[in-house]
This record gives sequence, structure tokens and C-alpha cells, in this order.
Amino acid sequence: MITDALSDLLRVVRLSGGIFLDAEFTAPWCVAAQAEPEEYRDLMAHPARVISFHYVVQGRLLLQMAAEPPLELRGGSIVLLPRNEAHTLASGAGLRPARGVTPEQPDGGPIRLRYGGGGEKTHIVCGVLGTDARQHPLLDTLPSTLVLDLNGSPACEWIATSFRYAASELTAVRAGSAIALAKLSELLFVEAVRRYLETLPADRRGWLAGLRDPMVGQALALLHTQISRDWTAEELAREVGASRSAFAERFTELMGVPPMKYLTGWRMQVATERLRETHRSVAQIAAEVGYESEIAFARAFKREFSASPAQWRRQLAKS
Repeated sequence: MITDALSDLLRVVRLSGGIFLDAEFTAPWCVAAQAEPEEYRDLMAHPARVISFHYVVQGRLLLQMAAEPPLELRGGSIVLLPRNEAHTLASGAGLRPARGVTPEQPDGGPIRLRYGGGGEKTHIVCGVLGTDARQHPLLDTLPSTLVLDLNGSPACEWIATSFRYAASELTAVRAGSAIALAKLSELLFVEAVRRYLETLPADRRGWLAGLRDPMVGQALALLHTQISRDWTAEELAREVGASRSAFAERFTELMGVPPMKYLTGWRMQVATERLRETHRSVAQIAAEVGYESEIAFARAFKREFSASPAQWRRQLAKS
């Protein structure tokens, strides 16, 4: 059920991307790392949001982010950074990031970087996943890092094998390897989120806990993928196979708000994004987020933001 709900929700997010860097380091080494637009411009246009990741093909490294404890990663592990925050990668603790390291960019392939002091070798490939969704509760509630160890996991073995093979073809710039890695990157993200959901404490509350719950997770998937549908609490409960009272109680317990209030909030979030990012009329956006009339949409919008949709859009344009 987690898989089904997560898959449905990721269809709304629409991730795309791939590998932009193939790096080999030899100890001692340390580099500052954060995916920048000029590095992944060949993979995607102008995503509103970027998830970066590192796959350790061989060797080991330490990832350090701000004041958080360092993460040690070994060959066969992948770390995803849902908010693409600045961090360092190094062969050990206490090293300063190098300056002036010059990568190569061959035609038709990812950036290549070879650097270090000649010791133990670490081979990593770095990539990004981008989405046009500036806000989404799934992405907003993930931790700063997600680590997925592909070693010895039957469920991940085919992903790991495929990813290692595709990564090995990067140096040869083989036809199709970039597409394969883009698709595998999406699968790795889904698997990492699934594993994270499975580790949440049983008493956890909030959006991710709701996604993990069979009943509430199915409801979230329905609300997010069919936002324009004329939902009622009764109809939603029927779709997930529960009585209205049992469903409403469970949803409110996990999510902190009743189902219809959650739906209104999600509709307003989508509406603001479309008012900001598109030139669609207010009437068009109202229909897209489930309101039968522009007047009803404007009334709900004003309750939430103390301004009509048109006023909100004009204010945004002036800022």
C-alpha cells in the first residue's frame, strides 16, 4: 500500500534528471559539494526544486552537512539530499575543501573529476532529480539526507546491478546510458523514501506517518492525484473501504486536521503555485483545483490569504 500511494504521489511531483558528475578521488581529499544549475543544465531546463544525490561506486567517504554528525558511506550506498543543501565530501575527518579543482566536460557525457593525494581510491557518481513542484508535502517533510545501502538487499539488488553497469558505461559515453541512469535515479529515490517510511516510529504523527498508514495513505494518494474531483468525506471514506467516522477519526489523528480541511489546504497550495508560475486565468485555475465556480474559489482563497486570487497575483508581481 505504501508503494501504491507513494507512486501515485510521485506522479504529481514528476521527477526527472540523471547523472551530471563522474568523480574519482584518491586519499587524502575533500571537496565542497552542492549541485549548481550550470552543472545539470543539460539534464533539465529550470526545475523549481532539486534533489541531489551521490552514489558510491567504489571506496568510502564522509559526508558532512553544517552542524550535523558526519555520514560514512561505502561502496554500494547512495545518499539523497532532498533539499540540495551545501555539504562536503571527504576521505576523512578534519580536511579542508580543496580550491581550484578543475573538472573536464567531454562532449556527450557527464563532467569528469579526478583529484586527490594518490592513496585509497573512491569512485562516485553524482546526480540530480528535478521537479516543477515548488512545494509538495512529501518533499517538504523528508529529512536533510536519506541513505540507502544497496548491498545485500534482494529488493535492491537488480537496481544496484543496473546502476553499477550504467555507471561503468559513463566513461565510454555509450548510447542510452544517460537515459538508463535517469530512470534508475528515480527508482533509487522511490526506494529510499520507502525505506525511510518503514523506519518511522509506530507513534509518529504527520504527513509521512499518514502516507505509511494503509487507509490514510490511500486517501492522500486520491486527494493529490484527483484534486479537481468533487470530494466529500463520505465518498473518500467509501473509496478507502471504511466508514465515514472511522476514516475521519484516523485521518485527523495522523494528519492533525480533518480530511476536507486538508483537501482545502492542498488545493490552495496548488492554486498559489499556478497563480505564480502560469498565466492561466483565475477561472481556469479554480476549475483545475476542484471549484465549480470562480466565485466559490475566490471566497475560499480570500479566507486563506486575506486577498482575492487576482489581488494576490498582482501583489506578487509587484514584489
